[in-house]
Amino acid sequence: MIVSTTPTIQNRTISTYKGIVCGEVIIGAHIGKDILASFTNIVGGRSDAYEKTIRETRDGALDEMMRDAERLGANAIVGVKFDYQVIGQSGSMMMVAVSGTAVILD
Repeated sequence: MIVSTTPTIQNRTISTYKGIVCGEVIIGAHIGKDILASFTNIVGGRSDAYEKTIRETRDGALDEMMRDAERLGANAIVGVKFDYQVIGQSGSMMMVAVSGTAVILD
């Protein structure tokens, strides 16, 4: 499955537009990660625990979107957009949503 943020795929023709496809994943905060992130904030640097969680969440949303496109018979998704939001009471959860247009490329 070709997945692109661009509206077209270079040197390929879109023969059929199958529709909008989406994937969403919501993940809750974890006390261990919060403690590690607090320590990182004090000493500086990157929070590996949170970065790993965001990557896993983003990959899960992408997988969900691609499964949706496959169900429609598409072989590519164009115009992909990611959205990250903190939700829940006191920002205790993060949502990653991804959407795009499922297409069939010649």
